[in-house]
Amino acid sequence: MQDNHLFEYAAIRIVPRVEREEFLNVGVILYCKKLKFLQAMITIDEERLRVFSGYLDMEELKAYLHAFEQICLGDKAGGPIARLDIASRFRWLTATRSTILQTSKVHTGLCGNAAEMLIRIHTQLVL
Repeated sequence: MQDNHLFEYAAIRIVPRVEREEFLNVGVILYCKKLKFLQAMITIDEERLRVFSGYLDMEELKAYLHAFEQICLGDKAGGPIARLDIASRFRWLTATRSTILQTSKVHTGLCGNAAEMLIRIHTQLVL
């Protein structure tokens, strides 16, 4: 029988006008300490974002989201935050902020396979 491991996740959101608190989920970040897993899955529906907020700079947004992925993977191109330990990277990425790129509150669950769970949550919250 497969062991279940505690994991934490948050939705990745685009908040074009922070003062209005309206958002669109574009991804999910999932962290599992036991499996040493930290990964983000992002889907950008440009047409939907344009309808939601016509003035977004898509290239700039894609660069922000790419940096988010680099930090998850510990890629040197992600800068000094990407060099932190895996738990610190997750905490930094999910910290409360009032910018165009935000995350939801962190939620927990149990899983046997973190990659499969990431796909499942991404499907539920983003697609």
